[in-house]
Amino acid sequence: MSATAPPSAARSTVDKLADALADPTTAWPNGRPAGGRAWPQSLAGGASGIALLHIERARSGHGTWSTAHTWLTAAVHGEVSAADNANLYFGAPALAFVTHRAASASGRYLRLLERLDSATVSVTRARLTAAHLRIDRAARPPMEEFDLIQGLSGLAAYHLSRHRHHEITSDTLAYLVRLTEPLSDPAGLPPWWMNVAPTGASHPDFPDGHGNFGLAHGIGAALAVLSQALLCGLAMPGLADAVERICSWTDRWRQGNDACPWWPGLISAQQAADHHVHAELRPRPSWCYGASGTARAQQLAGLALRDPTRVQLAENAILDALRDPNQRAMLPEIGLCHGMAGLLQAAWRMATETDNAEIAAELPPLAGRLITELEKKKHDPELLDGTAGAALALHTLATNDAPAPHWDTFLALA
Repeated sequence: MSATAPPSAARSTVDKLADALADPTTAWPNGRPAGGRAWPQSLAGGASGIALLHIERARSGHGTWSTAHTWLTAAVHGEVSAADNANLYFGAPALAFVTHRAASASGRYLRLLERLDSATVSVTRARLTAAHLRIDRAARPPMEEFDLIQGLSGLAAYHLSRHRHHEITSDTLAYLVRLTEPLSDPAGLPPWWMNVAPTGASHPDFPDGHGNFGLAHGIGAALAVLSQALLCGLAMPGLADAVERICSWTDRWRQGNDACPWWPGLISAQQAADHHVHAELRPRPSWCYGASGTARAQQLAGLALRDPTRVQLAENAILDALRDPNQRAMLPEIGLCHGMAGLLQAAWRMATETDNAEIAAELPPLAGRLITELEKKKHDPELLDGTAGAALALHTLATNDAPAPHWDTFLALA
């Protein structure tokens, strides 16, 4: 495989990957792994995530609705969770997200979508009630309250995509605004500071918790979703102020220089007190904690605030991640979360958003490296870290299109 992949090579690779994932009974050659992530209703590792690949291909005319239907049927098999463990990546909200993409293009599944959407609204209402009670107590938020994967940033992303003028969308965005409003804190830590370790649980290495910048589990997701709401033209009180408050904090911790800026994935309370981030804390340029996610959130914020300097810094950051061989070497994996596919999709979004030719020029070489890695060995089929996610990123590059409702909304990239 050439070090630079033209669209035809990307398209051919996607066809092969999709063909290998056509049948739910044979998609896991070594057997379906244990654990909730592999349940059908899991977006990250289950059938619903692979259904998203086939739905996107069918929407673009590169796959069949029959295959998409087979996978969607597998995804909704069994009892669907609308309990405390339901979120954008699991249960009714995850299935509503996937079904919305299918219904928008096929005209089918509308009754199923209505039921899933109603359950998702109920899940969101319960989460909002608990979150506002926590803020009323002036307590620190748990990770699962506001992050993208488990929390209200993810549910806000779904509602903004599904029905931007619905009351539940306004209420969820209003919560994200309130999340950024200052709490009385003698240490001057932001109101989204968590009293837990990055694992979401207490740990002696983080006795006073941590501040998280990432899109998966940190304030980066809220920044991206609030910025997208502004870019959609929603005239809600406080949206711009909330974006500016988050940006003020991320600016304080931005490292490097204007040509090669970067943000830490997280900081401890001791680092915050010392006002110092060690250079070795620079995260690899992944979607979850690194430049693939944080740079896109900053670009969205800059566009929303009409701040060209912020947009330029964000685009410089992703260019540095794409061009620096040391950073590229830190992403040997294929996936959306931790690997090359996440960088590819984020960079494509950023290049497309502002017609940035420099970023666009770096996409074929990255795609070539991703295709080479995919050809070396078999990988897990899942969406977040496996071949389904890699195929979606390559499909987007090959078609140069990702129409609304955007498949990468679950990554807060669009």
